[in-house]
Amino acid sequence: MAQTPGTERPGTERTNTQNDIRLAMADSSVVMLGIAVLGLGLGVVLSAHHMPFWTAPLISSLVYAGSVEFLMVGMISGGASIASIALTVFLVNARHLVYGLSYPLHRIKGFWAKLFAIHTLCDEAFALNSGPDRNERSGARILWVNALIYVSWVLSVILGYVLGASFLSDLKGVDFVMAALFTVLAMDGYRTNPDRVAALFVAISATVALIFAPSSFLVVALGSYVVLLLARFPIAKRRGTLPHRTVYGEVAESSDTTTTADAPASTQR
Repeated sequence: MAQTPGTERPGTERTNTQNDIRLAMADSSVVMLGIAVLGLGLGVVLSAHHMPFWTAPLISSLVYAGSVEFLMVGMISGGASIASIALTVFLVNARHLVYGLSYPLHRIKGFWAKLFAIHTLCDEAFALNSGPDRNERSGARILWVNALIYVSWVLSVILGYVLGASFLSDLKGVDFVMAALFTVLAMDGYRTNPDRVAALFVAISATVALIFAPSSFLVVALGSYVVLLLARFPIAKRRGTLPHRTVYGEVAESSDTTTTADAPASTQR
């Protein structure tokens, strides 16, 4: 007997939910391990800066901005203003403004479900859910990927705080973990794409901030760096000196290659 459209057999919905959870676990299992390691580090750093315990679940669950949370610990401990912290979070996470161009939010139904998906959207969740199959993924699977990564982060930060307060309280140099992490990331980034002009801009921005606004060093440095990059782009584009790994350069190179490949054989030399 044919099944009436719009109806499902008993247990089908439960089976679909279980399948979505299983697929989400397969998608995010490796990412959850990496997130957990970073979360443990953040918890230890919070403890090393003598922040109260409640800051671990509060910052990790409400801010949920990855590297920015490490920056916030130092800024809060140093007495930075709320405006400076908010501006820093915005500058570092401004890339999230364009995530909506390819993130499959339309697959998720319901206001609160969409709100949760937006709040728990991080780089890792975006990468997993915005692939070539994004329009075939169910809303439940997308939400479970976000939720698993989110819970992994929050729990690992809390565990890191407990470990830091219990076993690592006498360990020296823990508060330098954040600076060491970003130093290594910057070195790796430069080795991958040795852009001397960008490195010069970093040095100029840091010097200007250190001289003129040491109390708001991070905000002024980041703001100056963004301004220099925005001023550089049209000049470098006009001169043809854009870094070879920029998105603009890759698109232009791809277009040139496609045009050459599609041109008649008689015009190719």
